[in-house]
Amino acid sequence: MPQRSAAEIRSSIEANRAELGVSLERLRSEVSELTDWRAQINRHQRQVLVGAAVAGFVIGGGIAAFGGLLRRRR
Repeated sequence: MPQRSAAEIRSSIEANRAELGVSLERLRSEVSELTDWRAQINRHQRQVLVGAAVAGFVIGGGIAAFGGLLRRRR
């Protein structure tokens, strides 16, 4: 393995630091974009509305079925 001078090692460390800074900033940007739930809802508004309707139907049906069971037991 060839020996590197102290200046080459420092230069390499500085280049790695700069590259790490760029990568970290890119990661922060991506995380911020992915965790922005308002933007996600705006992008997928139709799917959210369909999901909410289905959930409401299922929950409403479950409550109605539970109420029916309680009425039958009396």
